[in-house]
Amino acid sequence: MGLPLKVSVLQQADRIIFAPVCLVLTAVRRLTGGADASATPDPKSILFVKLAEQGSTVLAAGAIRRAVERVGRQNVYFVVFEENRFILDLMGLVPAENVITVPTQSTLGMARGALGALRLLRRRRIDAAVDLEFFARFSAVFTFLSGAKWRVGLHPYFGEGPYRGDLMTHRVIYNPHLHTSQMFGVLVEALRVAADKLPTFDVRIPPFRHAEPTFFPDADEQSRVRALLPAGSARLVLLNPNAGDMLPLRRWPEDRYAALAAGIVEALPDATVVMTGTAEEAGAARALVERVGSPRCLSLAGRTTLRELLVLYTIADVLVSNDSGPAHFAALTPIDVITLFGPETPALFATLSPHSVAISAGIACSPCINALNNRQSACRDNRCMQAIGVDEVLAEVVTRFRARASR
Repeated sequence: MGLPLKVSVLQQADRIIFAPVCLVLTAVRRLTGGADASATPDPKSILFVKLAEQGSTVLAAGAIRRAVERVGRQNVYFVVFEENRFILDLMGLVPAENVITVPTQSTLGMARGALGALRLLRRRRIDAAVDLEFFARFSAVFTFLSGAKWRVGLHPYFGEGPYRGDLMTHRVIYNPHLHTSQMFGVLVEALRVAADKLPTFDVRIPPFRHAEPTFFPDADEQSRVRALLPAGSARLVLLNPNAGDMLPLRRWPEDRYAALAAGIVEALPDATVVMTGTAEEAGAARALVERVGSPRCLSLAGRTTLRELLVLYTIADVLVSNDSGPAHFAALTPIDVITLFGPETPALFATLSPHSVAISAGIACSPCINALNNRQSACRDNRCMQAIGVDEVLAEVVTRFRARASR
């Protein structure tokens, strides 16, 4: 089976292998021609390509709904890395049989999975494909080879972003002033105009919308999750100290989480603090709990499935999280969300929850990561996260925790 490919390995392969592949396929495209650029697309089926980052899949919900409105739910398809399909299935916007996965357990397995997915898509004769990745080369190549007549994706006009060839029929300029959910909506709207009208077109910006909770587990699921908690843990504050492997710069220092947990235990006598995370993060979470040294602070890291984690969100009051997937998953539930931002900006990546707040220090070099620099940074010392004080976060937790009682 092999070990799962690391994010850094995937990023290197994207740069070293797929940049020249994009160059070669661009030459092929120009030699063979393609769809009439002056014709307005009339797709009967639409494919989305969004391989990585489950949090971004939540942000794409509005774009997916627009596609469903246009071609019908049964004619919308989605390609995603195998480990990232859970949230897509949970949202229920795309039929399960239309979700096509690519494994990342090994290089060979990923290559075979991608080829298998392409064969399946070409048999289904997909009309249009929308690449939701920000300037990734692999997704651009995949979209081009999908057989779709119309292909939409971001294009680095005048060097505004990493090179990934000229493989899209509808080349859209990345607008760094739009929330990511709106930018995804713009990509879908591009299928309403002829390709030769781009990169400018007079379609209005999709409005920013908060998401209504859509995940409501049954009583049995909630009971099973409550059984993981100590007796008497009626009201919960969840802390998510990790930030995933994609962007470790997004992590708030662990000692701040320990200090925050201790402050919550002291300020809110009826609150139980729960650390969450994956199995790989269980040891670090236990260490934080030991530093707090309170029976009202415990760890469930590695002890819940992803679905059980969302069930936990439905019975908890507040979540504090680094800018990562869990903050976006929480938008599917009624929990209050406090997200800590540094290398990226809430103006583009804030959670869609109506019960959310973003906290950032606002130092001069922040944000330093964006779509145009391929989400890479020269920073090795995330002062933007270190500058966020425990007292500021604690005050927000206390305010939201107490306000929940009046809702």
